[in-house]
Amino acid sequence: MQYWLFKTEPGCFGIDDLKKSKDQITSWDGVRNYQARNFMKAMKVGDIGFFYHSGKNPEIIGLVEVVKEAYPDHFAWNMFDQHYDPKSTEENPIWYMVDVKLLEEFKEPITRKQLSGEIALAGMELMRKGSRLSVQPVEKQYFDHIMSLVKK
Repeated sequence: MQYWLFKTEPGCFGIDDLKKSKDQITSWDGVRNYQARNFMKAMKVGDIGFFYHSGKNPEIIGLVEVVKEAYPDHFAWNMFDQHYDPKSTEENPIWYMVDVKLLEEFKEPITRKQLSGEIALAGMELMRKGSRLSVQPVEKQYFDHIMSLVKK
């Protein structure tokens, strides 16, 4: 099993939106960064990810599970969609998405400030200065440490 972090703006698609989705499942679409896309292509069903609200009050708000492995992001083919990319086609897709299901919403979110105060998380991708990837791997040691903060 691998661990991930999925960033989203709560005003765009937050955990409340995920809770309202059919079966609390959504496609993680619209990713337009090659490295983040490659991470999604490496995901397997059963992988677990943190659901991270970015923006003014960044925080880890819950857990999701990958329930469908990477498949072409068809929104890239729709010229009326905000994630349209004319270089991506059905015959030669560039962008991919996965489906995730809500596992848990944390009673108390773990704020970015809390994360920054944890020396044990200093090497985590999220903590690196300038890290802006919307999808990123989380090493097991970091996942376990964050989960220990959730359980406190």
